[in-house]
Amino acid sequence: MEAGEFELIDKIRRQAGQGAELQLGIGDDCSAINVPPGHSLLTSTDLLLEGVHFRLDWTDLVSLGNKTVAVNVSDIAAMGARPLCLYLGLGLPLSFSDRQVEQFLAGFFASLEDYDIFLAGGDTCRSNGPLMLAVTVQGLCPEGQLVTRAGAVVGDDLWVSGTLGDSALALGCLLEGSPLPAPLADRHFRPIARVKLGQRLAAEHLATAMLDLSDGLSGDLRHLLLSSGVGARVVLSQLPLSEEFRQALSGDRTLIDLALSGGEDYELLFTARTGSRARIEALATELPISLQRIGEITSGSELCLLDAAGQSYQPRRQAFDHFDRSRSHQP
Repeated sequence: MEAGEFELIDKIRRQAGQGAELQLGIGDDCSAINVPPGHSLLTSTDLLLEGVHFRLDWTDLVSLGNKTVAVNVSDIAAMGARPLCLYLGLGLPLSFSDRQVEQFLAGFFASLEDYDIFLAGGDTCRSNGPLMLAVTVQGLCPEGQLVTRAGAVVGDDLWVSGTLGDSALALGCLLEGSPLPAPLADRHFRPIARVKLGQRLAAEHLATAMLDLSDGLSGDLRHLLLSSGVGARVVLSQLPLSEEFRQALSGDRTLIDLALSGGEDYELLFTARTGSRARIEALATELPISLQRIGEITSGSELCLLDAAGQSYQPRRQAFDHFDRSRSHQP
């Protein structure tokens, strides 16, 4: 880089944005956030590492900046809250040019604007290895509206937004060097956090438990089941799949595992009372967004996946685990 650290910080500060809750932003040792009365402040952290979460020979830096925001905002959406601000830590390789930094920041700040949030602080340093992105996101939720993973009860419906497996299918195309259809590329490189959906489900007390799908349906659902102390039954034929995914599936039925365990869908998985079905279907039309009922919550603690014949199905691949030595973590 030609620009120095302080020049870079000043460039970031001038684009950071403002919010009514921001008392003190970039320029001091700490930021200061005013939390409105009757609200909880939510905080989540995330790391995105070159070679683990992304490859620069596959993704453009504008899209990477966009995705850096979206995948973190998704955590706030998963609890029914309003995203407020981000903190960004940048570990930049010495080989990075000023132009590359500007491209990343262009995507990053455009995405902040999309979600109507601001940058409250962060840090910059040199990386002697790969590009490293450390993000902290904060959000606000009115008291009594917070949705956790622990509220599902036996008999609840299990719902999911959007479609499943598209990002994982895109990754497969990239790894194989196959043509990558534009809709799949968008799902992989430019995911969308379901903020409005999460807020409406929380405000109307429709979701009894909720999380976002980052590591795959089967793995993330097990987190919800463990927190709620219940089991679940999921019908594979009810999984929402895109046209591109269905076309690929027609040639290779084993690809259904990507919809179950592929990861990086960033859709919302939630449970709801059976009496809420009509309202949830109406909400899907209002937003508009696809919402699909894929199963139900059961007693016990097991997750049962049923194929078209009603038989138990066991995926050949498991949900993503950063510390699973048997799998390659290369994106």
